[in-house]
Amino acid sequence: MARVDGLRMVESDSSTRRRERRQWTADLLDLEEGRIGVPVLDRDDIRALLSATPKPRIAIVGASPSPVRPSHGVLVDLQRLGYDVVPVKPSAEEVAGLRCYPTLADAVAATGPVDIVDVFRPPPACPEHAREAVAAGAKVLWLQLGIASREAGRIAHEGGLAVVMNRCLAVEAARL
Repeated sequence: MARVDGLRMVESDSSTRRRERRQWTADLLDLEEGRIGVPVLDRDDIRALLSATPKPRIAIVGASPSPVRPSHGVLVDLQRLGYDVVPVKPSAEEVAGLRCYPTLADAVAATGPVDIVDVFRPPPACPEHAREAVAAGAKVLWLQLGIASREAGRIAHEGGLAVVMNRCLAVEAARL
């Protein structure tokens, strides 16, 4: 372990991190070029999804209690727009005044089904959240702006879910 300003820090394998980041970038580029390997919802499909009556219920995986984090802002914005949201994060008890659940399964068991699983996690974590979304009976796996995962998309698509990647749910909802 290296020491940084008196703190212990685990050294990372920089070549592994670079390789991982290159894959993330490749997935984003492939998504933009239509080569991600699964169908993704376009703007018209997203508009139809978000303007449905009743409004879709949304689980936000990776919701942060910190007001400076994007996931917190998206949750608050969606609430203001009239969406029913449920935060999911193992290390938080409450986010924006809402009870937070450690897993998607716990959230669904306690509060009922969700339509959209909005994921604020890095791409390597997304496949597991795609599996959870399928198991929870969600209709859509939504990977936030800057996130694309070929494997998560495949899992969700094969599980019968629609897929959105590299889009901000709050931005899309505000466009309605």
